[in-house]
Amino acid sequence: MIDHRLQMLRMIGHHGTVTAAAQALNYTPSTVSQQIKQLSRELGVPLLTHHGREIRLTPAARTLLRHADTLFAQWEQARAELDTHTDEITGTLGLCGFSTAASALLPPTMAALGERYPRLHTRVIEAEPTECYDLVLSSTADLAVVVVTPTTPPLSDPRFDQRHLIDDPLDLLVPLDHALAGRSEVALAEAATEPWIVARPGTTYHQLVMTACASAGFTPHIVHDANEWETGTALVARGFGVCLVSRLARWSDHHPVVRIPLRGDPTPTRRVLAVTSAGAATRRPLAYALEVLADTADTVITA
Repeated sequence: MIDHRLQMLRMIGHHGTVTAAAQALNYTPSTVSQQIKQLSRELGVPLLTHHGREIRLTPAARTLLRHADTLFAQWEQARAELDTHTDEITGTLGLCGFSTAASALLPPTMAALGERYPRLHTRVIEAEPTECYDLVLSSTADLAVVVVTPTTPPLSDPRFDQRHLIDDPLDLLVPLDHALAGRSEVALAEAATEPWIVARPGTTYHQLVMTACASAGFTPHIVHDANEWETGTALVARGFGVCLVSRLARWSDHHPVVRIPLRGDPTPTRRVLAVTSAGAATRRPLAYALEVLADTADTVITA
């Protein structure tokens, strides 16, 4: 097994602080600090250095992390090869994803895994994309479904295997009696003067809507904040504003609204990725989960 202190060091490198790393790993900051100090003594090199109140990784720590990334990837490859020596897959597989994926994509994937591997337990965690990367990096989750944002790791990040899953277009949601309701498609700029319903600042969806509107040449007049599709749809249905909605998103029929596809170049779209630890994608249950995810996403997006 790989020394758990390397996992701690990875999380410090990922977050930039001992406190954030400890929180991601469910340890106290003092525990993480003590463990890294112990590792530093055993290796005979400093791993952390103080710059005022800021803690930084030393060059030695960055060298160690490069080797740690290779070790973790090789460990996942070893687990994949060990799968070939057993007839039955057991244990727990953790899946995480943002809210739309957690409702539209992960339950069918879990059901398929249960049929293929009846002794495999699955667990789902709903989380924002940045937290999903934390969950994979800390081994709390084995597979994440995320939306690409300016703050998510680049595709070249050696710690992860990130593969394109689907492009998820955004649609404009309007009330039944809205002037645009009879249109087969609209340009986003046509809704520039509308009152807008947007998720709260700091969320991925808020960032996505603000970026899409800026690209269309306007800043939305936000009148209501709603993080959940159900809430946003209810507000739109009652005429309190318009919103952008993911093509993947589904809600109950209690709130009748009109979903209008957007046109433009480029059309506002969310790029959705499936993320695993580097080297883990060939493990039998993960390879099957990735296959089911891709099929499910294609089916939902064209429904």
